[in-house]
Order: sequence, then structure tokens, then C-alpha cells
Amino acid sequence: MDNYNILIIGGGIGGLTSAIALRGKGFDVTVIERDPDWSVYGVGIIQQSNVLRAMAHLNLLDEYVAAGAGFDTVEIFAPDGTKVARVPSPRLVEGYPANLGVGRPALHKVLGDRTIASGATVRLGVTATSIDDQGDRVVVQFSDGTQDSFDLVVGADGVYSQTRTLLFPDAPSPHYTGQAVWRYNLPRTEGMDSLQAYNGPTGVGLVPISPSLMYMFVTTAEPDNPRYPREGLAAAMRAKIARCSPAIQALGDHITDDDGVVYRPLEAFMLDGPWHKGRVVLLGDAVHATTPHLGQGAGMAIEDSIVLAEELTSHADLDGALTAYRDRRHDRCRYIVEKSLEICMGQLGKGAPVDNHKATAEMFAMVSQPI
Repeated sequence: MDNYNILIIGGGIGGLTSAIALRGKGFDVTVIERDPDWSVYGVGIIQQSNVLRAMAHLNLLDEYVAAGAGFDTVEIFAPDGTKVARVPSPRLVEGYPANLGVGRPALHKVLGDRTIASGATVRLGVTATSIDDQGDRVVVQFSDGTQDSFDLVVGADGVYSQTRTLLFPDAPSPHYTGQAVWRYNLPRTEGMDSLQAYNGPTGVGLVPISPSLMYMFVTTAEPDNPRYPREGLAAAMRAKIARCSPAIQALGDHITDDDGVVYRPLEAFMLDGPWHKGRVVLLGDAVHATTPHLGQGAGMAIEDSIVLAEELTSHADLDGALTAYRDRRHDRCRYIVEKSLEICMGQLGKGAPVDNHKATAEMFAMVSQPI
């Protein structure tokens, strides 16, 4: 399969790390992305120890760490603001931090620059309007009127994946959890050297993303899945933390820019059965979309990318490679989806409350295992 020509649908974290991993194995790669501006949310993202290990595998670690802020522990707080635990994270790459907080634009630049430098072709403002698997190749019609054929198509097009719908039209849709997440960038608190997680019906996290910035995420019950207008979004977010600890309430004074608030209803999805059909395979949120309670959504997609590239180079037949890829990834990804949902349901009062200290420690032990 050394000479395979591969199309990746989706230019997000999963799609770009797939391009980098596949180019590293010598495959020809084309990435298409529907957004002509290739834009991303302006807030931050958590990248934990297994992701740093993955970035080392992709030979991206130094650029990646330089783009964010490293930390080695997670601090857990009671709803009243009392610190109840400080959980060390395992360092999986010697000489580097255990975890990283990074702004999404900064991470996107690292991944996008490396994708282009690797020799992959990137086409923006383009979608696949038709995917015709002819057995020995896949013929793809594009929204700009062009057509091309590929040996493999990778659907890295997110939780609402059109590629998944095409492959498995009878698969269940992602389900709304009853909860949403609010995100906002804030000045970094003096002396902050860890991720800080606050328990309670309203879950709050503070994550350093640069020497001067952190971002706040807030998970709230939204039973009717409301759509908040852009105007007044900052005031709405402040209202959501009005009953949190005094330290969190005080941070609300900085939440003033409606355009700086990122609000997203939380949905989850796990695809049972195969992750591929013929010469088309799925990756990342297209097969295992998780809520953010364990901070591993992007990490699972990045690991998928590495495993897919490895299996394509270690099997003589495509079906065997894609089956092995799914078999290596399924249990690990299901664990993240299900354990994250347990925390979500506990916060909503629809399940037993989850001890974040214990859940975090168990998650770190699991993701420290080889992929």
C-alpha cells in the first residue's frame, strides 16, 4: 500500500494529524475542508499526557509545546471552592510537561503548517458531493465541479459526519446529553500551575494556555437545548456561574465580550460495528464523539491518526488494515465516551455523582497505556 493516494475529508485536528501521520509513511494525501477560511474557535483546548506522546511520535512536540502552556497536575475543588485534591499526571515524554493547554488557533497553526510542509495538498472551501467506491478505487466528485480518484477516503468530518451517513445510513444519530459547555479566555490567575476543576451541578474548569492566558469552561444543564442569541451571550455565561464559589464568581467580571463566548450543546456518539466500508473509513468524532468531561476528545482523534497510518503500512490488504485499526481503537475510545457521559449524567442528577479525583486518576492510568 506504499503508493496509496488518500483523500481526507475534514481539516480539523483529526484530519490534519491524519495527513501528517500518513505523509510520514509516504502516502500521497489530499485534505479537503469546507470552511474557505479554515477558521477555528478562539478559545483553548486541553491536551493531556497521551497527546504529548502522540505529538512526539509525529515529530511535532517542540512546536506544539511552544504554542501552549505545560502543567503536571490537576487540582480538584469542592463546589464551595475548597481544594480537595491535587492529582499528578504521568509524564509520558521525558523532559516535557505531562499536559498542555493551548489556544485552538495556535494548535491549528502548528498542525496546518506541518501538513502543508509535509507535501500534502490542502483544498479549502471544498466538499465531497459524491463518493463512489468502485472496488479498486474511490471516485469523488467535488463541490467545485472537479473529480478525482483515490485508493482510500478518510472521513474526519466530525460528529455530524456526512461520510458516516453515506457509509452507514441506518446508524443512530449523535444524542444530545441535556448539558452544554460555555468557554471563554481570561487572564491567567497568578501562581496557577495546573488545570483546576470545580465539582458541582455546574462544573467549571480553568486551564492555562499561555503565560498570560487561561480559558474557562463551564458545563450547565440545558434540558430544552436552547439556542442563545449572540447578543447578551457574555451576560448569560456570567449568570451560569453566579452560584459557583466566590473565586469563580469573581472571574465573571472579565466575561464581557459576547463574541468571545463559545457555547456548544454537548452530544455524544459511539459507532458500534465496523468503522469502514470498502475503501472508506471513519476517524475521530465521526465514530466516537465524546463530551469534554475527561478532556480527551481531540486526544482520541490524534491517536486514531497514528494507529491508522501504522496499520496501513503493516498489512498487505486494505480490509485487514482497516479492521485492525478499529480493533486497536474501539475499547479505548468507548471508555472515554462512556466515562465522560457518567460525569455528565452525575452533574445532571441523572446518575450517581462521580468523584472527579478518582475519575481523573483512572483516566490517566488508562491513556498512559500504549495505543
